[in-house]
Amino acid sequence: MRVAKHLVEARRDRVAQLLRQHRYLPLQELCDQLSISEATARRDLAALADAKKVTRTYGGALSDYNETFTSFSERRNLSRAAKKQIAASAVALLKPGMTCYLDAGTTMLFFAEALRERPVHPLKIVTNNLLVAETLAGVPELEVHLLGGLLLRRQSVLLGEQARKNVAAWRFDVVFLGAEGMTGEGVFNSQKDVVEFQKAVAARAKRVVLCLDGAKLGRQAAAFLLPWSGVDRLLTDAAPAALRKHGIAPKAVASPSSS
Repeated sequence: MRVAKHLVEARRDRVAQLLRQHRYLPLQELCDQLSISEATARRDLAALADAKKVTRTYGGALSDYNETFTSFSERRNLSRAAKKQIAASAVALLKPGMTCYLDAGTTMLFFAEALRERPVHPLKIVTNNLLVAETLAGVPELEVHLLGGLLLRRQSVLLGEQARKNVAAWRFDVVFLGAEGMTGEGVFNSQKDVVEFQKAVAARAKRVVLCLDGAKLGRQAAAFLLPWSGVDRLLTDAAPAALRKHGIAPKAVASPSSS
């Protein structure tokens, strides 16, 4: 029996909507959420891929997020001086023997470059950022672990269910996280799956350090990451008065010049 065209289009719109929410979905999960067969899901994904609304992957699909979101190299040049200062302050928190996690954001690449110039060792660094791992690969007495997962090429990061499972094997002395926004309520990021991954990382940490430049102040992105009660330290170039104006008073705030 043929399904009416408007019903097919409505279902495909729902598929695209789910992928925008989750950014990546395995085929079976898509079938379960929409109560459709694998054959139907494959046809829908093929049609959406032809329309350039999604990207097919082995066993699933990506939303158009990885193609439309600003690339890592472009984002790296935003607030560059502030990110370098924040990165230097973050490196100063490291102590020999620590196991640390470095997040996928651009500030973490400046962190890696600063650590390469002034190594702290021995040290274990875990990351899902390809460029961070590459930057630190040749530093003596630095053990670098790259979490496996689905590669988002434009972002140079590994995410997805496999990456979250790999996090469970670790306990971190300190994790350094980035985000897209901060308000008095807490910290926000742009995508639900990124936040789910970051929460999994934070749950395995003794200390959580947020590295956020002042441009993130007052922004409320789509997905809620952490309340300030879940943050041990905030490194930012935002002025204390500006933070107070937005109702931000985490346990410890340090400007790059004071930390």
